[in-house]
Amino acid sequence: MDFDRIILGIDPGTNVMGYGLLGIKDKKPHLIVMGVIKLSRFEDHYLRLRRIYERISGIVAQHLPDEVAIEAPFFGKNVQSMLKLGRAQGVAMAAALMRDIPITEYAPLSIKQSITGSGGASKEQVANMLKHLLKIPDEKMPALLDATDALAAALTHFYETGKPKIAAGPKNWAEFLAKNPDRIVKR
Repeated sequence: MDFDRIILGIDPGTNVMGYGLLGIKDKKPHLIVMGVIKLSRFEDHYLRLRRIYERISGIVAQHLPDEVAIEAPFFGKNVQSMLKLGRAQGVAMAAALMRDIPITEYAPLSIKQSITGSGGASKEQVANMLKHLLKIPDEKMPALLDATDALAAALTHFYETGKPKIAAGPKNWAEFLAKNPDRIVKR
């Protein structure tokens, strides 16, 4: 199928990184592929970063996405984990930026809200809703939910970019009156 645009969703991770690609045709999203990049076999953190860069670069070269939606790191208590996760996210972003692909970050809560209607939804609930919304057959549902989290980021981006833009209003009354002289009533 020839798509109007393709969105790559990424769920960053240092042990498992999820990715999901949505093709948009006639304003409807379609699953292209989703999967995970397993990184636990690499003991060295820097080798994991290299693998992330290589795999995301390969996915970008193969599917030529127009946009990337990436889940923003969740701020936890472990500073070292956050640092590693931020590096993983940065390397994935760099792979997309090398092809001049625009990137949008979404908070985990806003992705869950967008897909399920609840910011407190579980990963399983997100996966089930994606299965329903995108009509994904059971055999295509992944074992690791990092893939569906990435797909959820892509679908959230599709929803967000489809919303009508609201023009900024006037900064003050003087600006409003200058733009709307017909609204002035003289007594």
